[in-house]
Amino acid sequence: MTLIADKLAELGHKLPNAPIPVANYVPFTRSGNLLFIAGQISQADGKPTHLGRLGDGLDIEAGRKAAETATLCVLAQISAATDGSLAAVRRVLKLGVFIASAPDFTEHPAVANGASDLMVAVFGEVGRHARAAVGVAALPRGVSIEVDAVVELAE
Repeated sequence: MTLIADKLAELGHKLPNAPIPVANYVPFTRSGNLLFIAGQISQADGKPTHLGRLGDGLDIEAGRKAAETATLCVLAQISAATDGSLAAVRRVLKLGVFIASAPDFTEHPAVANGASDLMVAVFGEVGRHARAAVGVAALPRGVSIEVDAVVELAE
């Protein structure tokens, strides 16, 4: 069985511990073979990273890195829900990428690619997904990116 953590290590990443919710929600829910991952912010070791807004102090490359960091937390939640198994994921169906941005920032898709590219790198073709890239005024704890996901699991 190939593990999500092993695949990430091949790509030069370390799977973080699955973040613990800081409010009244659970990190993921499952209904049948659908796994819903709650929004995960860009954080490392429980501390927010990549603070600020795109177009107002953060450039596209910083945003892509923040999206990748938040997606590592999404992957940690998927791993927690599946005992770490890559084979448990049949398809990544959808990502929602929320981007704290200045009103005139319009490069949301380029920033969201940081999340999408990592999913495809980890899961290959089954990592290709529908996506929303949405600009918002602010995100929890002052981070620049939050990512949620819907994943189809094997039976």
